[in-house]
Amino acid sequence: MLKLIFMMIFIMPFCFIMNSFWTVQNLLFLVSFILILMNYCTNYFVNVSYFLGFDIISYGLILLSFWICTLMITSSESINKYSNYENFFLINVLILLLCLVLTFGSMNLFMFYLFFESSLIPTLFLILGWGYQPERLQAGIYLLFYTLLVSLPMLVGIFYLYNTLMTLNYYLLMNYVNCYDLLYLSLILAFLVKMPMFLVHLWLPKAHVEAPVSGSMILAGVMLKLGGYGLLRVFSFLQVSGIKYNYIWISISLIGGVLISLVCLRQTDLKALIAYSSVAHMGIVLGGLMTLSYLGFCGSYTLMIAHGLCSSGLFCLVNITYERLGSRSLLINKGLLNFMPSMTLWWFLLSACNMAAPPSLNLLGEICLLNSIVSWSWLTMISLSLLSFFSAAYTLYLYAYSQHGKLFSGVYSFSGGKIREYYLLFLHWFPLNLLILKSDICMIWL
Repeated sequence: MLKLIFMMIFIMPFCFIMNSFWTVQNLLFLVSFILILMNYCTNYFVNVSYFLGFDIISYGLILLSFWICTLMITSSESINKYSNYENFFLINVLILLLCLVLTFGSMNLFMFYLFFESSLIPTLFLILGWGYQPERLQAGIYLLFYTLLVSLPMLVGIFYLYNTLMTLNYYLLMNYVNCYDLLYLSLILAFLVKMPMFLVHLWLPKAHVEAPVSGSMILAGVMLKLGGYGLLRVFSFLQVSGIKYNYIWISISLIGGVLISLVCLRQTDLKALIAYSSVAHMGIVLGGLMTLSYLGFCGSYTLMIAHGLCSSGLFCLVNITYERLGSRSLLINKGLLNFMPSMTLWWFLLSACNMAAPPSLNLLGEICLLNSIVSWSWLTMISLSLLSFFSAAYTLYLYAYSQHGKLFSGVYSFSGGKIREYYLLFLHWFPLNLLILKSDICMIWL
């Protein structure tokens, strides 16, 4: 565990060397591949150091963090091209990656909380420093206050736990049976906002629309998974209260998912559409997780990883067209089949993954989640069937409206796309469809 952290710390000086943008990216790729070769797919903690360790959940999410952060640098070529403080950008990405690795690697609940909150600061800098519109200040404040307001009760809850048990280690907390409802509420709220659950999701579309492509990628790819990861960890000792109250969160998530899908159908901003679809996907993850069943836990973990790759890839696609056309509006981004013919294949492949078509990992996650939620209560079938239908509907809407139709008259040329962009999209799509072959890993960790 420590070797990864040292690798990242030693990559940091490279950020300040002139013209080393791609060096940093290549070094991060190297670290990612080393991490893949380590292959710690165990359901107990291995590589345990003082407060850090790997088990299968943290391994999968650390690998996702490395992968997405490397691809963030690949996608932000314009920052390098226009010399838009690229050194600060690189150091920011590395600090963010360090915070995320420490968050997922902590075996101590307080350390998890500490890094969970500190990963907010580099994200805020990404939005404020490299965002597009002037509203990015408001978006940053939204992000900060939503997260900080609900995470203070969580801190109090963690201190209460330490006071009663004299330990905060995950593997020692698992034996604790808690019947204190206020503790349940305080520990769970911070994760619900981070997921984000419907009704506390307003910071997400705002942050996405204002963020640069790298900010959107890390937000959709990894930051939303922090909430799910935290829930997977704390539910090991919150089962009693969970069985009592979880129906509230499941109902809000599923009904909210349907409503958000309807909101998606009338978005004209491409980025807002994908951001809202993230809320719908995370709603179903939350619903499955809250059933506290084996399939629900496995399915939520699987869909979190799948959604991280898929959503991030879609944001890259939107950025590619935004760099050509200077707009994210669906009214201008139409007929792209004529403008960028080869890119349409990638739009199709990633849209198919977004609506959970085989052979993507999304399909496996959604099948497990549907099973777990329906076996919890058959009444959920109504909202789940609507959710599945509208999920396909807004993805089709996104694909059909952007690719087909008459090309906007202001666009006088056609563009082939760069090698870098195809390679970036391939590296999102390929793992997403390759992982289904090794999907037993996602299922054996309980």
